[in-house]
Amino acid sequence: MPPCNRLTGKVAIVTGASRGIGRAIALRFAEEGARIVVNYRDRTAEADAVVDAIRQAGGEALAIAADVSRGADVRRLVDATVDRFGRIDVLVNDAGVMVAKGLFETTEDDWDQTIDVNLKGAYLCSKAVAPVMIDQTGGTIINISSNSGLYHPSAMRFTEYVVSKAGLNGLTKAMALALGPYVTVNAICPGWIRTDMVEAIEPEVQQRILDETALHRWGTPDDVASSAVFLASGEAAFITGELLIVAGGRGMH
Repeated sequence: MPPCNRLTGKVAIVTGASRGIGRAIALRFAEEGARIVVNYRDRTAEADAVVDAIRQAGGEALAIAADVSRGADVRRLVDATVDRFGRIDVLVNDAGVMVAKGLFETTEDDWDQTIDVNLKGAYLCSKAVAPVMIDQTGGTIINISSNSGLYHPSAMRFTEYVVSKAGLNGLTKAMALALGPYVTVNAICPGWIRTDMVEAIEPEVQQRILDETALHRWGTPDDVASSAVFLASGEAAFITGELLIVAGGRGMH
């Protein structure tokens, strides 16, 4: 669909925006008129490329390195955004990791990293932007969760990841209650999206995933980005505390 300027005037932070779903969301938000903070941790060149693409298309963007699992980094990210743009209208918690190991092959460090980035990171970022949004009497938080957090059996392969996303779904609902009436909080639960994170999955498992998907195709980052644009726009102003499944019919409830 052509851009409709649905986010004109808004300022959006997208965590984990140097690649994959976060990158697609940052680019789509910019096409819709938002000013973008591209958050990343290590991938400086990739984050700069996203910023350059936005600027070349006539948009405004800024890359800020921050580890979302560290409170001091998150505060610096939020402060730098307000210093540059004066407000924060949308936060997309996309930063995430997945350890592609079975239960007995994972370590305590694998658990800590996954929970710290996927769940604690979303908590820290949301808590940091919330006062800004409340002072503005308006704002939107979008958590990028997963279909695996909804207990679809064949999606529950990686324990730490599943737990982090199930927790993120609970965080979404708890924060929706805590931050109303001015801030909406929703989650997108993608099915299997074709990014480099899924390349480690065995070919036979990949085929089973496609067989279980009603639309018989992989999702794309743009499929998720379209849903994020909707939730960030005024069209979703009366939606909060919801889990939007974007999975091509896989794991229908």
